[in-house]
Amino acid sequence: MEPFVNFAGIVCPLDRANVDTDAIIPKQFLKSIKRTGFGPNLFDEWRYLDRGEPDQDCRQRPLNPDFVLNDPRYAGASILLARENFGCGSSREHAPWALMGQGFRVLIAPSFADIFFNNCFKNGILPIRLSGDLVDDLFKLAGGPEALRIAVDLVAQTLHLPTGRTIPFEVDAFRRHCLLEGLDDISLTLQHVEAIRAYEARRLAEAPWLFA
Repeated sequence: MEPFVNFAGIVCPLDRANVDTDAIIPKQFLKSIKRTGFGPNLFDEWRYLDRGEPDQDCRQRPLNPDFVLNDPRYAGASILLARENFGCGSSREHAPWALMGQGFRVLIAPSFADIFFNNCFKNGILPIRLSGDLVDDLFKLAGGPEALRIAVDLVAQTLHLPTGRTIPFEVDAFRRHCLLEGLDDISLTLQHVEAIRAYEARRLAEAPWLFA
């Protein structure tokens, strides 16, 4: 997993509540488990005017001009701003894969569905929960004539706005450590690889019939 590095990114304001994982990445794209290649199909049914299919060249598809992701102001956005209960619905891990594939490293919302929230951390995405009032303020700024850029400092757990305002947020210490170090579940396990090998060698000596 790629370590999370502090950065400043453009905010894309998705002004919708209860965005479920089928909206984030529709069911027809779940056939692949490669973790990559899902970015062009993020929010597929809202983003395009036709129905998307796996392995389709999205560069030739008609875009929905009214969908925020197609607004030139938000080209290259790496921070997604949304309303409450983002990521509800099924537990598909393809949802954070699609967000990551589109370039989003930070999500900001008043609340997230639990399984989606956990899946984000496991895939290098930082989900930040802020109060509804703060989210309202960010939507006002992000919806202006010019794109809003926010600096994200995970070490200090702060957001820095171009107005000079600083917004604190909280992240579980262990999850913050994993993001900063780029540690997913497999990487965490491999930190103990010598102990695992020693245990396997000991078990082989004690009970060789188990390995026959």
